[in-house]
Amino acid sequence: MSLYHHPTYLLKALAEREQNGILRKLTCTFPEIDFCSNDYLGFSKLGLLDSKIHAQITEQDADGKPMGFGATGSRLVSGNSRIIEETEKQIAFFHHAESALIFNSGYDANVGLLSSVPQKNDLILYDEMIHASIYDGIRLSHSTHYKFAHNDMENLSELIQRHRKDFENIYVVAESVYSLDGDSAPLLELVEICQDFKNIFLIVDEAHGIGVFGKQGRGLCNALSIEKKIFARIYTYGKAMGCHGAAIVGSDILRNYLINFSRTFIYTTALPYYSIEAIKHSYQLLIETNQKDLLQNNIAYFYTKAASIKSIVKSQSGIHAIQLGSNDLVDKLDRELKSINVHARIMKSPMIKQGKERIRFSIHAFNTKAEIDSLIDCLSRFSK
Repeated sequence: MSLYHHPTYLLKALAEREQNGILRKLTCTFPEIDFCSNDYLGFSKLGLLDSKIHAQITEQDADGKPMGFGATGSRLVSGNSRIIEETEKQIAFFHHAESALIFNSGYDANVGLLSSVPQKNDLILYDEMIHASIYDGIRLSHSTHYKFAHNDMENLSELIQRHRKDFENIYVVAESVYSLDGDSAPLLELVEICQDFKNIFLIVDEAHGIGVFGKQGRGLCNALSIEKKIFARIYTYGKAMGCHGAAIVGSDILRNYLINFSRTFIYTTALPYYSIEAIKHSYQLLIETNQKDLLQNNIAYFYTKAASIKSIVKSQSGIHAIQLGSNDLVDKLDRELKSINVHARIMKSPMIKQGKERIRFSIHAFNTKAEIDSLIDCLSRFSK
């Protein structure tokens, strides 16, 4: 029994979740076959990033300053260094942008951008399937915001026409690849819609696009040759890059503005030296290895093998999902997957809309054909 006194609501909320079978719990034990993690290229699992860092890391940065485990403060106080700024220049160059600014996580980057850039007289129009971090940033802003139906460009255009004269600026927010089903945003259409107006600015989160699409894994915006037509792009390093942190890529003016007004950048301790080294070396691995090709081969193999399973939401990204429509069916399939030692991501209501319950599978460069065959066989039997 706990020694602490608690508000009644905390106990009630936890009891309700446990009763409904949706109480989240931490575990250190996972099935061996990984179709769950975001480590698409295997930089982490295969030890590629770890080996590269330990082979090249030095004990001093470019200024000759001894490097410890802590950054010692925010970047505006004592946590900045030449290596961070050099890494940001490399990121900007790689992604064909003027500037880049590193944040401690994708969550911090999205919250910091959306909470600080749109102003009181502005409007944010966002896809209804955007990540929670983007929505949290939107809620913290002083701007008006409306959602548009997922990937529905007609609905977006209607909202723009209805509201464009009422606001000083409009920010349209989408993800290049959506994490729920792995489907892609119609980025070419989004760019075309936004370019029709001088006061509309497009923001694209490339969290699940980097490492998967584009030349050397530069992302879907690169694959479509639209990088310079987008106001701000967010690249998260906790997915295919196998490390931690994120960067917002755009103009010099945007970078300077975020340094001055983004609270998730200003009021947090900077990433330590080793995290910056990891980001830098993960970009080198994108260039030096063929992990992206291995990933694309496995995605194509899975896509072909899953063609006969009607309930599979097919995509060209590393994410695929099977829609089941109830928590009971999710639990049943999860048990069957675990029986063959497969680790997948379950998604139950009310975390997602009732009737949209599903299990998500992440394909990786390190998955074997035998593992994919075993997964497909299980899904095929279950869907009959």
